[in-house]
Amino acid sequence: MGPRPINLHIEGLKKLGAQIDLVDGYIVAKAKKLQGNRINFDVPSVGATGNLLMAAVLAQGETILNNAAMEPEITNLAELLVKMGAKIAGVGTPILHITGVDDLHSADIETIPDRIEAGTLLVAGAITGGKVTVESSNPLHIYSVIAKMEESGVRISYGDRSVTVDATGIRPEGVNVTTGPFPGYPTDMQAQWIAYMATANGVSTVTDTIYRDRFTHVPELSRLGADIEVKDDSAVVRGNNKVMGAKVMSTDVRARASLILAGLAAQGTTEVLRIYHLDRGYQNLELKLGALGADIERVPGTEY
Repeated sequence: MGPRPINLHIEGLKKLGAQIDLVDGYIVAKAKKLQGNRINFDVPSVGATGNLLMAAVLAQGETILNNAAMEPEITNLAELLVKMGAKIAGVGTPILHITGVDDLHSADIETIPDRIEAGTLLVAGAITGGKVTVESSNPLHIYSVIAKMEESGVRISYGDRSVTVDATGIRPEGVNVTTGPFPGYPTDMQAQWIAYMATANGVSTVTDTIYRDRFTHVPELSRLGADIEVKDDSAVVRGNNKVMGAKVMSTDVRARASLILAGLAAQGTTEVLRIYHLDRGYQNLELKLGALGADIERVPGTEY
């Protein structure tokens, strides 16, 4: 995936009064009591927003997080903290105003549906020319993905907490995608989209503005016959319907998903090796795809 800097975490904690030292390659953070402060994010980082939000709720005084991430997961976290006694204003907006409290108490909350898993399953339906309904999902959380799928020509319909993709009899058209912070197109759906576009008509460009080096899946998709060229932070995909099965090696969790999706659409058998990270992002993915009619199985010994 390339570099994943943590400078926003470190600088934010320093502003809250933490002492940060690098000792023998480890980051050591110390603080008797954190103090509220104003923190401005150069970019709306999900990890840094969640980390500093949790730190600020027990800090003394007031903290303002400006240009905070607005991903649904951050909103869900903030809602839980509020239920636990935290004082947070601006939930769901790019400006979070936190007034520190002395302690938190236990609370219950419903974890939101996994929008990336939902999007991956919808792409599985589209890439195979099938019809798939994903239940217990929030369409608003993946609207950027759904809108691009509709643009590619497949039919989308909605139910009560469900989304259905119907690609029966449809050869999708190439659609350009640029990833961005929520509510933009999620970087965690970039690899799956490239696999989808590899089977579509025409040429499409997929640009990742979040993780610019996140294209390690491209050489493996090329083994299946995909025509993809990476230029800087973009992948140019020339779609075709001659994707053939092959033995491929997965890299990160979303790359694994993209190779599995491409394998579903490919002629012949595809073997995806090194799937040990898959379960970090998906629960029983092969069982869910199998229930949809995919000929897929997890073979012991291929995880590493």
